[in-house]
Amino acid sequence: MICAFTGHRPGHLPWGGDETDARCVALKELLRRRIEEAAGQGCTEFLCGMARGCDTYFAEAVLALRSVRPELRLTAMLPCPDQAARWPEEDLARHRALCARCDRVEVLEPSYSPGCMLRRNYAMVERAQMLITVYDGSGGGTGSTVRYARRCGLRLLPVWL
Repeated sequence: MICAFTGHRPGHLPWGGDETDARCVALKELLRRRIEEAAGQGCTEFLCGMARGCDTYFAEAVLALRSVRPELRLTAMLPCPDQAARWPEEDLARHRALCARCDRVEVLEPSYSPGCMLRRNYAMVERAQMLITVYDGSGGGTGSTVRYARRCGLRLLPVWL
């Protein structure tokens, strides 16, 4: 079974990019628990869009859990080859290191175009049976992805902010 992920970027999180904030630490623990829950229900493949913020936390949690659950697989689903091209160097290095540890990296479109991030999210939903979400109820790409997943009948495992 396949589990996809959607969540907010740092600018939409109450702590921004401060991963030492207690709320961020708590979120990472909740994500780990949700991934374990999904794995306990038969999910062995996890799809991640590899954006900054919650996608990064999710990918790191899946990779960490592989030490005790080696059957887990992580696929990076990049919307385009230059997704991270304009990110700060530290985030770019982290992104590259995570992609290198993924079982598969799929690039969905040959170059950036308006809407490619959302099309990537929808492609993940279409492959999955379950969606873990870090979502605060607002709009944006995460909100659109959650609404699409509901229309597609996916089981949602929310992590509320």
